[in-house]
Amino acid sequence: MKFFKNTYKFIALLFVGLICFNSCTDLKEELYSEIPSEGYDFSDNDIRAMFGPAYKNLRLLYWGWNGTFDIYEESSDLIMTPLRIGVGWGDLYVTMHKHTYTNQTGHFWTIWNQAYSTITSCNQLLERDLVKKAPLSSAELKGIRGVSYYLLLDNFRNVPLDTLFTHEPGFLPVQEDPQKMFEFIESEMKDIKEVLKGKEVVYGQFNYYAASMVLAKMYLNYNTWFGTNDNTYYQKAYDEVNDIIKNGPFALSSSYTDPFKADGSACSETIYAIVYDFVHAGGNYLSNKCLHGGSKATFNLKAAPWNGSCAIPQFIQTYDQDDSRFDDTWLMGIQKDISGSDIIIEGVPLNYTQSVHSIDNPGAYQMEGARFHKYEIVAGEEGSAGDDVPFFRLTDAYMIKAECLLRLGSYNGEGEQIAANIVSMIRGRAFKANPDKAVRTVADLKGPSVYQYGHQENTAQEGEVDNLIVTNEGGADIEFGGFLDDLAWEFVGEHHRRQDLIRFKLTSGSSVYIGKSCFCRDAHFDAAKEIFPIPKDFLESNSKLVQNPGYN
Repeated sequence: MKFFKNTYKFIALLFVGLICFNSCTDLKEELYSEIPSEGYDFSDNDIRAMFGPAYKNLRLLYWGWNGTFDIYEESSDLIMTPLRIGVGWGDLYVTMHKHTYTNQTGHFWTIWNQAYSTITSCNQLLERDLVKKAPLSSAELKGIRGVSYYLLLDNFRNVPLDTLFTHEPGFLPVQEDPQKMFEFIESEMKDIKEVLKGKEVVYGQFNYYAASMVLAKMYLNYNTWFGTNDNTYYQKAYDEVNDIIKNGPFALSSSYTDPFKADGSACSETIYAIVYDFVHAGGNYLSNKCLHGGSKATFNLKAAPWNGSCAIPQFIQTYDQDDSRFDDTWLMGIQKDISGSDIIIEGVPLNYTQSVHSIDNPGAYQMEGARFHKYEIVAGEEGSAGDDVPFFRLTDAYMIKAECLLRLGSYNGEGEQIAANIVSMIRGRAFKANPDKAVRTVADLKGPSVYQYGHQENTAQEGEVDNLIVTNEGGADIEFGGFLDDLAWEFVGEHHRRQDLIRFKLTSGSSVYIGKSCFCRDAHFDAAKEIFPIPKDFLESNSKLVQNPGYN
């Protein structure tokens, strides 16, 4: 009889968890009080059934409309969403590309709102006695909360820190000093590692090595965030990722595309994934946002895509013709339907061109621009909507190690040549047909970028004589420019690029993010733009918030 009694109690808890998983409403105290716990020792797996709201908000933090992906990619030099002539788009995406964003640009509202929704969900659960008594569950929730604070610190710098759910009436959070926020996240991740050390890595659950990756990312970017020049932080970043490489249960996949399958649970290199599902937890709308409606016939999709985002042409020009990551990442040229026949649109083949007229003057014509398809596009479904996000993967750990060695010169008995060996190893799976091209030297990585920076647009209407606006800046003045190129080819579309462009500097001292022109954006050297404005809605609802410098 005891088995059935305990089973019913578990089912009651699971039922509450499922209600929470599928609802955006707050968890209610009375639901917990109805669950009898006498005589039953709830396991961490039992308790995890309550984590639905936290994970739902985390998924929206990444793939909510104008979410994390857009924050890091739309303001960079790899991907943009132009005014698509005859379709729409443009508007706020143009401001992201040109760095003319304001406190009313929608991207910032999404990441601020969903980050704090995730944090609030975690804080609420962490106040429950059931969770307090479960150290593994508490550590997982603190890890999710820590990721949210890491993204807020990276993007806004001056953000409130709140670890409580229950407050006095009228409570309003105040902004924390960025250094103290850094120290809070650092301390939390170190504590989480102590709790989770030795625990089996379970796909989709925050783990010891995910905490190491958060720390490594923070250490790698510390000097950029705080305007310092302290090499000890590169040493700390190296230590974190070296532990992952040496002791983690991960291995590089033989295929570049493996981490981006709809179900990534079988991929050996994923350290931490945000898990999605076509039926219960969809969110990855990227294929719909990128592809022309005619590509529905290529993938046998449920509905026609929306024909928005595409590659910045200058980035496409940087690829080596033998780099298989190009075809794994981009669709370009004449497109075929599922049977292999040309897709015909208004009498002409659907042809994704490398060239794009401009972002808004006049904009991009319907077939212009290479289209992103790095995430698996599942036939018979809504594209990539159920694809998991490999938020941290082993390749990133390796590349962080390589970057730290390049910046330090040597550390822990390893030097710059180890960095070159790492990059060459990573490139190896992209140059299987021509392995000599996979090899990168120290000089290559410390040398110039091959990206031909400069303003490059065509303001003529389609069919008219070209009216080109072209400036030539090149990439010779970028420190570690060759390594920055390798980061782009490997991690395009993986919430990396903005952070990388701000971290990498020109010989003038400016970051690449503000100091280089690309496509329709001119270099502006406005350091205030390296962090984003606090959204107007949240400023107006909290009188204790102060806008970031350089914004209204």
